[in-house]
Amino acid sequence: MFPKSSDTTFKDKLYSQHLGKTKAFEKPKPAKGKAEAHFSLVHYAGTVDYNITGWLEKNKDPLNDSVCQLYQKSGVKILAALYPPPPPEDKAKKGGKKKGGSMQTVSSQFRENLHKLMTNLRSTHPHFVRCLIPNESKTPGTGNIELNM
Repeated sequence: MFPKSSDTTFKDKLYSQHLGKTKAFEKPKPAKGKAEAHFSLVHYAGTVDYNITGWLEKNKDPLNDSVCQLYQKSGVKILAALYPPPPPEDKAKKGGKKKGGSMQTVSSQFRENLHKLMTNLRSTHPHFVRCLIPNESKTPGTGNIELNM
């Protein structure tokens, strides 16, 4: 997915393409007592520092099959070309027989998907950024208590 890339080369590419060219991208300001940060993004609510360690590994999730199928059927030629359909499998490899299977119930499909999700969550190290909306106009320094729970 990222040929010959590492977290460091990705950071270098971010700096070369965005530093000084994009207002929202900044070099982080070193702060005592905080984790090391490699780049910062300016959001409307403030600046968020990001650590690049393990970034590529954490963000290499494949596209959902339904999304790929949607792109393959797209009327936009370049999008359809980027996601060609997989080559048809040989009947000789399959033995020429259709695979028969029992119908999956909604609850068994749910259990299977839940098990896959929990396995995936246990194998990852998620990093969350919580964004609060202080007021409907997103004006700094003012708050609307009714918007917060």
